[in-house]
Amino acid sequence: MGKVFYKTSDLALSAALSVYYPISSIDRDNPNKVYFIFQKDKNFDLIVERYWHGDLKIDPQTYFNSLKILKTRIYERV
Repeated sequence: MGKVFYKTSDLALSAALSVYYPISSIDRDNPNKVYFIFQKDKNFDLIVERYWHGDLKIDPQTYFNSLKILKTRIYERV
């Protein structure tokens, strides 16, 4: 079975996911939206579900740093 990926434009979710998973790539094909792409594993859907249910616990400073890194990556020149 090949690799399975998850694509989202949600910045807050992406920041939370990037605490657990590296960003595989960034899709900039749409000039109005950036998509972050993550490679899924067996625990990935549980992390996403916990995020949406408000059960995902992340250190606030770690989350904030992740958010800053994503914003930098959004605006960097490619």
